[in-house]
Amino acid sequence: MKPTRLLTSLALALLILIWGTTWAAIRVSLEGFPPITGVALRFALAAAVLFALLPAFGVKLGRSRIERRLWIANTLLTFAVPYGILYWAEQWVPSGLAAVIFATFPLLTALIAHLALPAERLSPRSLVGVLVGFAGLAVIFSEDFRALGGSRVLTAATVLLVCPLLAAMGSIAVKRWGEGIHPLSIAAVPMATTAVLMGALSRIVEADRTVTFATRPLLALLYLGILGSALPFSVYFWLLKHQSATALSLINYAIPIIAVAVGTLFFHEPVTVHIIVGTALVLVGVAVAVRKG
Repeated sequence: MKPTRLLTSLALALLILIWGTTWAAIRVSLEGFPPITGVALRFALAAAVLFALLPAFGVKLGRSRIERRLWIANTLLTFAVPYGILYWAEQWVPSGLAAVIFATFPLLTALIAHLALPAERLSPRSLVGVLVGFAGLAVIFSEDFRALGGSRVLTAATVLLVCPLLAAMGSIAVKRWGEGIHPLSIAAVPMATTAVLMGALSRIVEADRTVTFATRPLLALLYLGILGSALPFSVYFWLLKHQSATALSLINYAIPIIAVAVGTLFFHEPVTVHIIVGTALVLVGVAVAVRKG
């Protein structure tokens, strides 16, 4: 079904609201679940929900070689590696700062789309926007990270930069080769594969870590699995079939604002001048880089 303008707006608002709160929910889930275990459980839950929906939508899986290749690409680029790094990093990086770093996703998407999607070439103005956005990132990383929790925050935040790059590559792959493939297929199978891979990895690297099924982390896990993964990724891949990859990445324009607000209000995460100025530059850069007219 091709979305109307109203339906598109509602879907985008839903994605922004949900993904703006998942950053803090990850911090809560880490109170009970080690990072790799948390990723495995989150996507196992999300995949179970989506597989239950496949018959209702009449989705046939694996009907083409391209579809199966996209499963592999999405597993590695969208879910397993980025979320493994993200969960590991959020053990030290404040959730709001993590969301701001990931807000470079539209800038990276615009750069990769320029190379991979002929219809989404960068204009000179867009290139200026990309440069402004990365200048904002430089301002953020000029921060004295001791005020945010110590040197491990700087290390984790630096590694976290890999996440938006891989996610941008995943979105471009889906946009370029995902025509005619149902969004549930693109989401469900990679999520299930991620759950298996990360579950096996957790048995190796987190064998000595304790899993605690306390109320707060368990509720956070349920929220992340169902409302934070199964629903929004299906909606996102559906919209991606009808919107340009660059335009759809605009949701990252508002997500960090919500994430920083939630982290500050409910988790008392520090917000410094460098983060405020850097975030403003990143968002201005995104606006200039990907908006039309």
